Amino acid sequence: MTSNDDYVLQILTENRLVTQEAADAAAEKGAQNGGSAVDELVQSGALTENDVLGTLANTFGMQFLDISQLEMNDSVRELLPGELAKKFKVVPLYETNGTLTVAMADPMNFETLDSLRSVLGKDVEGAIAPVRQIYTALGMLYPDQEIGPAPGLFPEEGGDAGTAATTDDGEESGLADQLGASTAGEKDAPIVKLCAQIIMRAFTARASDIHLEPMETRFRIRYRIDGVLREQEAPPRRLQGAIIQRFKLMANMKLSERRIPQDGRIQIKAGGRELDLRVSTVPTGHGESIVMRILDKQNLSLGLPDLGFMTDDQQTFEKLISLPDGVILVTGPTGSGKTTTLYACLGQINKPDRKIITVEDPVEYQMSGINQVAVHADIGMTFAAALRAILRQAPNIVMIGEIRDLETASIATEAALTGHLVFSTLHTNDAPSAITRLLDMGVKGFQVASALRAVMAQRLVRAICTQCRTEYEPDPGEFRALGLDPAQYVSSRLYKGAGCARCNNGGYKGRKGIFEIFRVDEEMQQLIFAAAPARDLRARARETGMRTLREDGVRKVLAGITTVSEVLRVTMGDEN
Repeated sequence: MTSNDDYVLQILTENRLVTQEAADAAAEKGAQNGGSAVDELVQSGALTENDVLGTLANTFGMQFLDISQLEMNDSVRELLPGELAKKFKVVPLYETNGTLTVAMADPMNFETLDSLRSVLGKDVEGAIAPVRQIYTALGMLYPDQEIGPAPGLFPEEGGDAGTAATTDDGEESGLADQLGASTAGEKDAPIVKLCAQIIMRAFTARASDIHLEPMETRFRIRYRIDGVLREQEAPPRRLQGAIIQRFKLMANMKLSERRIPQDGRIQIKAGGRELDLRVSTVPTGHGESIVMRILDKQNLSLGLPDLGFMTDDQQTFEKLISLPDGVILVTGPTGSGKTTTLYACLGQINKPDRKIITVEDPVEYQMSGINQVAVHADIGMTFAAALRAILRQAPNIVMIGEIRDLETASIATEAALTGHLVFSTLHTNDAPSAITRLLDMGVKGFQVASALRAVMAQRLVRAICTQCRTEYEPDPGEFRALGLDPAQYVSSRLYKGAGCARCNNGGYKGRKGIFEIFRVDEEMQQLIFAAAPARDLRARARETGMRTLREDGVRKVLAGITTVSEVLRVTMGDEN
């Protein structure tokens, strides 16, 4: 079997040119004969060479040409020296605006095009043609060159074409194996290697997300590092289709479906750690956009102190999660670390004498000693249905990934009222707004007042790099921006990162949380029962000592944990 056989068979089955059974049989026969499964399918008459090449041309956005009738003259021969044409097994066709187009048999042999660009010093584009036509044309164009007999459908990959997209790094080679290089030859496939590099470099840079975005004239790659998107060196746009198809293949998505969004998952090991990549595709005007969320299982070891709590807030929160019953909510926008906080809570209270069950969409991390249930709405396994079922399992503690509707919210509050401790999340801007959100969903006021124990809003700010942290004298305008009186902080010194190798000269390394802890006491219960507006709830919470997100951020600026600009970026000014 050749190195690209698995990939080509997947494309053919996705496009329904062959059945899965026929593909499996051809793969088995090819392995026995030491040949290509695709050649076996063509020789058996299951499909034609044109079927295969036409489908691949459509997949990779290339032309599929019949070059048997093209006139091979001196002007064409001058476009490419004979020794290069023989070495790379390509036929020069024409040159337009400085770009040479050549016919090649294997649309996935991108290293050939890279090598030709390097040698010729000009842009080179590929078109697909049958391999026998290419060998015939080479014999006619360059009669002085010994071309040899035509091979099967695809010429053997590698050869002397070079390995422009490969790497000698052991980590990336191992990662390439996991990304689909299951056969001995496939580990050298350039697209597999390139995809491995994209993931490995994101992991090394501590990125939380990889964004692959087709643009009008380029293929953009960005990593989200410490919550901020940073553009990376991108591969040529001609590789866009191959890279997207490879990641879709690894995520078990339908390769032929490009009109609707798809979701998938890739599980790999990198740097000795297990990574889970949640893959999402969305069709755009210039191709499919892919976002891969990197879930590092080592983050499960985070304890509450690692999240960024100041000592007093940590003590308060530890008391709350030790309660025997009630609902505790964590709120904030997407990407604010809510799930990480919930897992840290479960890790803190996970004891042998307690039964903990979670309902998640999807299950992001596997936790030892905890029963985790995945939501599958397409088969009726919704949050509400799963929650109803797990309550019959007699758990002590329940974690719900997110409260999205009235049914889930009602079951969660009823579970809390019957002796369960329930953790969940909501998408609200601050803690008091969570009450209003539950009431707007239709949850009864007495249920919210009786079941809710606390709401914690949070945001993530970038932490100053401890290696290059330097003290500086702040401008009075910085204090005013935070809502502080500069006169009260005349002698204060703030900190910033100067930039060093450890933080890639960014001045920040890692992120910490800022928190707003809203506790429900008896007076707050009365206000909730009376459906008081969020403004009144906030005022009462401030009277009892609640710090707002902005205020907690200010504490962390003064403590040298983060900067003024970071707090201003993620928080709004406090209401009076």
